[in-house]
Amino acid sequence: MKMQIHPTAIVENGAVIGDGVRIGPYCVLGGEVRLGDNVVLHSHVAVAGRTTIGAGTQIYPFASIGHAPQDLKYHGERSELIIGKNNVIREHVTMNPGTEGGGMKTAIGDNGLFMVGVHIAHDCVIGDHVIMANNATLGGHVAVGDHAVIGGLSGVHQFVRIGAHAVIGGTSGVENDVIPYGRVKGERAFLAGLNLIGLERRGFTKDQIKTLQRAFNQLFSDEGTMDQRMESVAQEFSNHPLVMDMIQFAREKTRFPLCQPPRKAA
Repeated sequence: MKMQIHPTAIVENGAVIGDGVRIGPYCVLGGEVRLGDNVVLHSHVAVAGRTTIGAGTQIYPFASIGHAPQDLKYHGERSELIIGKNNVIREHVTMNPGTEGGGMKTAIGDNGLFMVGVHIAHDCVIGDHVIMANNATLGGHVAVGDHAVIGGLSGVHQFVRIGAHAVIGGTSGVENDVIPYGRVKGERAFLAGLNLIGLERRGFTKDQIKTLQRAFNQLFSDEGTMDQRMESVAQEFSNHPLVMDMIQFAREKTRFPLCQPPRKAA
């Protein structure tokens, strides 16, 4: 299938366009942009910088993809934005490339859905099958695991990690790392339990979910320190990969502690 480029679109020399690409009215592409096969830019899409967009991805009107990061430390370094395959990027989404302070690359996985007004800042790393609802925002250097869901109007602080299969409730302010399979909510987000509905929908068995729940209850109990509870859970559930995913994530903490359940009243 041949590419289709609307006469009103502007494609600078040097841009690489794959087979079957459709570029709609009033789109603007920079000279270092690379579009994989069957990418669709519906109309009024602006793609700049060293941006690669994977095959089958669709981008809707007024999205701004690959323009300079909103970071005062950025000084024009030749960083990248790499977007995977079969993503849906809706209206007014903004995605920025990386910076020298973060490895020079922002990376988006495959099969994601990024709804109206989503913002992904510089140096973020996003997994596969991620859903971000309307106006959800990621600060710089955020990492989001596969199958995570981030609710509308939520904001995730710079350098925070969101584990795989986690769900963030709408309008949440996330300031701490969220464990895999976790569920957080609240104006200042707290850990509200496991993402039970999401786990069921994705085909996890009842036994797997029950095991995760037991491990979760022990990990976030009031007994001992977090480090002590992590070691205890790791020993008891060493043969359970899903639990060990949580433990490994907790052990790899960088800047922020884990998001915790609310404290019980004394």
